[in-house]
Amino acid sequence: MKLNELRDVDGATHSRKRVGRGIGSGKGKTSGRGVKGQSSRSGVAINGFEGGQMPIYRRLPKRGFKNPFSKSFNEISVGKVQEAIDSGRLDGKKAVTIEALVEAGLIRRARDGVRLLGSGEIKSKVSFDVAGASKSAIEKVEKAGGSVKVPEKAAAE
Repeated sequence: MKLNELRDVDGATHSRKRVGRGIGSGKGKTSGRGVKGQSSRSGVAINGFEGGQMPIYRRLPKRGFKNPFSKSFNEISVGKVQEAIDSGRLDGKKAVTIEALVEAGLIRRARDGVRLLGSGEIKSKVSFDVAGASKSAIEKVEKAGGSVKVPEKAAAE
């Protein structure tokens, strides 16, 4: 098979309908648009218009609230960090930061910071520099001899 021999499977494409080309074509005169009215004219924009009736998007009440100041954190458990240290992807002697976690492949991309969660076990003495941490995560890290550095505001929450 050659590139110039490639073609679509039979029936994969339809030929364009030529409308308004005489009565014998079956699509003459009004070209399949019916008779008169807004939708028979060009430039029709009737999405959401219900003929003067109050449209559904105005009949229904407004709901919800999107906080413009909300933050999206990467979440990682102490167990996953321990696995990465054991496999050699993460250096346990250096501080574990968001950059180190991205480099190790534990998180795909840095968002607004990393939040450390307490699931799993940690045996290594590791220091964390993260945006937030759960109480159980801090307890587990400190029990293993490590430390967790969290900004003042995040610690208060």
